[in-house]
Amino acid sequence: MHVHILGVGGTFMGGVAALARAAGHRVSGSDRNVYPPMSDQLAALGIELHEGYDAEQLSPRPDVLVVGNVMTRGMPVIEAMLDRGLPYVSGPAWLAEEVLRERWVLAVAGTHGKTTTTSLIAWILEAAGRAPGFLIGGVAANFGVSARLGGSPLFVIEADEYDTAFFDKRAKFVHYHARTLVLNNLEYDHADIYPDLAAIERQFQHLVRTVPGSGRILCHAGDASLARVLAAGCWTPVESFGSAADWSLRAAPDADYSRFEVLKSGHSVGELQWALIGAHNADNALAAIAAANHAGVPPERAIEALARFQGVARRLQLVGEQDGIRVYDDFAHHPTAIATTLAGLRRRVGRARIVAVLEPRSATMRLGVHRATLAGALAAADAVWLYAPPDLGWDVRGSLAPLGASAHIATDLGALVEALAADLTRGDQVLVMSNGGFGALPARLLQALAMREGAAAAAAEARG
Repeated sequence: MHVHILGVGGTFMGGVAALARAAGHRVSGSDRNVYPPMSDQLAALGIELHEGYDAEQLSPRPDVLVVGNVMTRGMPVIEAMLDRGLPYVSGPAWLAEEVLRERWVLAVAGTHGKTTTTSLIAWILEAAGRAPGFLIGGVAANFGVSARLGGSPLFVIEADEYDTAFFDKRAKFVHYHARTLVLNNLEYDHADIYPDLAAIERQFQHLVRTVPGSGRILCHAGDASLARVLAAGCWTPVESFGSAADWSLRAAPDADYSRFEVLKSGHSVGELQWALIGAHNADNALAAIAAANHAGVPPERAIEALARFQGVARRLQLVGEQDGIRVYDDFAHHPTAIATTLAGLRRRVGRARIVAVLEPRSATMRLGVHRATLAGALAAADAVWLYAPPDLGWDVRGSLAPLGASAHIATDLGALVEALAADLTRGDQVLVMSNGGFGALPARLLQALAMREGAAAAAAEARG
């Protein structure tokens, strides 16, 4: 069967493409501006990529079109698809029917931490010899890919609350029929499709109603929004994780959470020492251990597996070091995620100078929904550089005013790289944050720093 995927460059749809290819289908797709790591993954799989959304890609006619939620009415390929009466389906619906049916689905939902927690669960199950399938919104280093069919009934999936398609405005996650559900947290996001927090909570209520009574819900303790979701109706046993919860942890007061004790009902089940840092990642670990426990992996074995977890691409990922300056890449784009990522890095680097570089790229950020809380989220950084394209549409300078002279605004990426390279000094920790490609800024910055170092060495030799 020839499966053609519209909007294949996103992490979810790219994962669907990988699963379809693994299932033996001929797979092609189209999108605009596909960037790593998904562009690399599609190329490695040999998936033919068509640039753009024109109607010509429908010849020869595919057997089925899988439509991503980036596609809208008015796009030539969508209008041609409808006019010709071609068979089409949404990505989540295709996944539910072709991959998830009759499998034990472990789903991870929430505003933050989905990709990391999904990766952690998948790795625990893999290390325990369970050979799970998975679909993750990122690339875990332990796997090297974002999606895999797997060799067992278990399938781990990042359960996104974004809408399904232009013809199905339900959240993606209602299609997955999870047996084990992690609810990490819940805040207002996706302002382009949800008018307020209550609208998102309603989608989560729909999700909770799909979990069977024989299943399990793992819920972050103390999250008021999630408490409201469960109070609206829940027919599944619930376990909590976090502070004063069924699953909790014990760590030193000044810890960076690279080492902590895991507790079940107040009793120690082991100590985890691993490569990740930050209180948020410690909570992600608790959720993963609890979810894997429901699937039959003892906590002790899960802890041993997490000690060998190597991280996820673009989650506080050290891209490189040049002239004593470290450059990290992170997916953070919501004020809470920005603040927690900075807090984790601060505990790791101590008093070293942290330079935060942010692209407000998400729809919620571009609409200015978080402009009042942005400065507070960035306050832990010693210097802040924000990329503000001309069409951003809100007063960036006013939003960052509380940061005073530590805040800098750039309207051109080339100028931003140049200014950063001139400002940075040995020992600086540069945290680049965006939910998009950000013009390959981390790599460009490292290159600029290498050129600066080379020029300095040449000048010193000339003075000789």
